Amino acid sequence: MATHLIIGGARSGKSAYAEKLAKDSGLSVTYIATAQVYDDEFRQRIEHHKERRPADWQIVEVPFNLAATLNIYANPNNFIIVDCLTLWLAQSICPECAPKEGVDWSKERSTFLEALVGITGNVVLVSNEVGMGIVPLGEINRHFRDEQGRLNQAVAKICDVVTFVAAGLPLKLKQI
Repeated sequence: MATHLIIGGARSGKSAYAEKLAKDSGLSVTYIATAQVYDDEFRQRIEHHKERRPADWQIVEVPFNLAATLNIYANPNNFIIVDCLTLWLAQSICPECAPKEGVDWSKERSTFLEALVGITGNVVLVSNEVGMGIVPLGEINRHFRDEQGRLNQAVAKICDVVTFVAAGLPLKLKQI
């Protein structure tokens, strides 16, 4: 049993690497997709991901309440992919993306991290590394970048394995 964070830039091969680990595990796979469809271009991106997934994988589309979802599906006989923490965060802090009642990001984050500490089974979390570029313009963009960095650090601290993917090549940053 292991928790594994896979980080990297956009289109770096993070999801494909996570999917390869799931296929190689020999376990049943639950793919937790956090994305919501916002426009046709994004719908095409999601379709591209769906086409790569084997038909026997269980797909769970959950943009919020990630901790509760992990607690439902995590077990030693299941391999979970969460793709991705970046969209989950963005949707949680963006007022236009969150449900009408809003999302308490602080509570959502802490509940998720608590669940991750006690998880049983194999869980791979995909996330973007957004802190390697310039400081973005706009308060919401800086807030997102800062929260993503903090989230990645907190998840990396908990996870047994952390892999950075660039140009489709995985580089182990941590392995317990």
